[in-house]
Amino acid sequence: MKVSVVTPNYNGAKFLKKYFDSLNADSECIGEVIIVDNGSTDSSLNYIENSSFNFPVVIIKNDENLGFAKAVNQGILKARHDFIFSLNNDTEIKEGSIKPMLELISQDDVFSVQAKMLKADNRSLIDDAGDEYNLLAWTKKTGENQDSDKYNNVCEIFSSCAGAALYKKSVLDKLGLFDENYFAYMEDVDLAVRSQINGYRNLLCPEAIVYHIGSATSGSRYNDFKVKIAARNNVWTVYKNLPIPLKIINFIFLFFGFAIKYVFFLKKGFGSTYLRGIKEGLSSKSKLQKVSFKKSNLKNYFRLEYKLIVNTLNFLRK
Repeated sequence: MKVSVVTPNYNGAKFLKKYFDSLNADSECIGEVIIVDNGSTDSSLNYIENSSFNFPVVIIKNDENLGFAKAVNQGILKARHDFIFSLNNDTEIKEGSIKPMLELISQDDVFSVQAKMLKADNRSLIDDAGDEYNLLAWTKKTGENQDSDKYNNVCEIFSSCAGAALYKKSVLDKLGLFDENYFAYMEDVDLAVRSQINGYRNLLCPEAIVYHIGSATSGSRYNDFKVKIAARNNVWTVYKNLPIPLKIINFIFLFFGFAIKYVFFLKKGFGSTYLRGIKEGLSSKSKLQKVSFKKSNLKNYFRLEYKLIVNTLNFLRK
């Protein structure tokens, strides 16, 4: 089995040598690498076109930055293999990491497998071991800043982070691809919710190690762009995925979740930006394609609600 590596790139020339060197060292399971360039103005394309690799490299050139979700979708549609390895350009993958991911994803009910992402500047600490999501509509990186050895077992996670995740193309064909309306941020959580509604699991593969720089394209941890887009996408994720009964049951938690987030960003100077994102999410939600409720998925909704409750309780205990 081989994977199609799909990587969006936007002015990432300074990361590409380490990125490609690491893939060259783990090329046994790589059928192709698809670089989707979002209108880079640096030397990215020149480097790729004038370098040799241990696998075919396909370049998709966009005239402008179409966002992460659209770029990954372009790569998925171009891919020739049954497994899609979505990988950020500011990463290095440890040799031997792809094979155990392929072994895990071969299970029928598994949709995605997350690599254990470690911080590039401190390789003993977790950057992301999967993304959590709870009743407050908050996302959180699993294990962030914790010791890597705390996450040495295969386990079920709520969502794989698309910065280093393996997906089944056949299931993507069934669920739909990343929602391109999102542009960036939470498109992977939205996809994870859809996968669970349809009865699939997402797993962490601790044997797969990816070193991640982080915030390489969009900048700092908090900025106007990130805060607004993430707030908007959070509204969309609730709107499009939860049926009305679950919206009603969870309303009080959702209300307090958004309110607390507003206070948090207000203190950091992004209060008005956050509100603009919420407003945009509410005013533009009609353009989204909602997940159709099916009676056959009823038990999956109960499982989803249970996971949201557990994640909320775990968050409140910390």
